[in-house]
Amino acid sequence: MPFLAMPEGLVCGVDEAGRGALVASVVAAAVILDPANPVEGLNDSKKLSAKQRENLAREIKEKALAWSVAEADREEIDQLNILQASLLAMERAVAGLKLSPIRALIDGNRCPRLACPAEAIIGGDGKVAPIAAASIIAKTARDAAMSLLHEKYPEYGFDRNKGYPTAEHLESLRKYGASPEHRRTYAPVAQLRLL
Repeated sequence: MPFLAMPEGLVCGVDEAGRGALVASVVAAAVILDPANPVEGLNDSKKLSAKQRENLAREIKEKALAWSVAEADREEIDQLNILQASLLAMERAVAGLKLSPIRALIDGNRCPRLACPAEAIIGGDGKVAPIAAASIIAKTARDAAMSLLHEKYPEYGFDRNKGYPTAEHLESLRKYGASPEHRRTYAPVAQLRLL
């Protein structure tokens, strides 16, 4: 897939995963790719299979000049709102890079407060290689966290739904109530009794 041309220098792509989920943290990643060591097959993480994402995440981590993962937890999401929590996670991801980018390209229509210039690109995870890489890193990191959460709360099927409001997840919420990890301010959760 042809990506947009990149400006010269250390440019990081930034994306998040888990905004629409009902449970746990929102996870953001920032990636500075190495133009001399390209990663083939990058794409919006939602257009890749779980196996493709896992393989690409491994390759991105090996080849990138720098990468970082950060999150805003359930309490921060409930306190700030999901948009502000997503921007906070992105800010933390960029701050966690071992190299300082000269520019950040953000998936979406809003930019976090960063130490470098930032540009929001709607649909950036399908248009800009470093954002695609960040989307893959964020998605695989969050999916791994949801698999661990599934071991603690198997009744919600987090290994399958990753915390998103599937019919199965909503039925489990009605049956068992909300776990301590569910986002309290989200409508399907706010209407329920807590465990």
